[in-house]
Amino acid sequence: MDELTRFRLALVAWAAGGARADAAAAAARELAGGVRTIVLVEGSSDQVALEALARRHGRDLGAEGVAVVPLGGATNIGRFLDVCGPSGLGLPLAGLCDIGEERHFRRHLERVGLGSGLTYAGLETLGFHVCVADLEDELIRALGAEGVQQVIEAQGEMRPFRTFQGQPAQRERPVEHQLRRFMGTHSGRKALYAQALVAHLDIERVPRPLARLLTHV
Repeated sequence: MDELTRFRLALVAWAAGGARADAAAAAARELAGGVRTIVLVEGSSDQVALEALARRHGRDLGAEGVAVVPLGGATNIGRFLDVCGPSGLGLPLAGLCDIGEERHFRRHLERVGLGSGLTYAGLETLGFHVCVADLEDELIRALGAEGVQQVIEAQGEMRPFRTFQGQPAQRERPVEHQLRRFMGTHSGRKALYAQALVAHLDIERVPRPLARLLTHV
């Protein structure tokens, strides 16, 4: 296990609190010397997408000391800002969230002293970017419904997708909505398609939040 992975695991355990928190905090502090920036994202699919986009640009975020840390849900942002922010490790921060969760990020960034009265522009200045409505939606719009279905076919999942489309709850919905929901039906599928969709994107059509986040870090 490399040092950056150990750092991420220690950070998650520290933020979770409980009996292991003190030991995890000590480990995170010890390993933080090799970390230049912490990028806080909602889930593992966001991490996979950002790292995949970095590779397309010839970058290795881990080698650059950029730790991309999934929060396990946007509501955990407060605990992570407590341990990563000014009162914790004090490292440079950036992040990515869905528009529905932006309020959690904004409120806690302001609480820990990283801004006040933050607007979208203010969040972006800090390095925090907002997806509309989420990363899957951004990627589907960037690639187009037909392009996404080609990726699904390349993954050998067109038959499960057609079955999903035939479900009563899905039949009348737009194909873009069906694609987005399909990606969340099985554990690990969002991460699978985050990487596959980024790999197939025209590099000039990368969703703005993802592109600007990578530029920031």
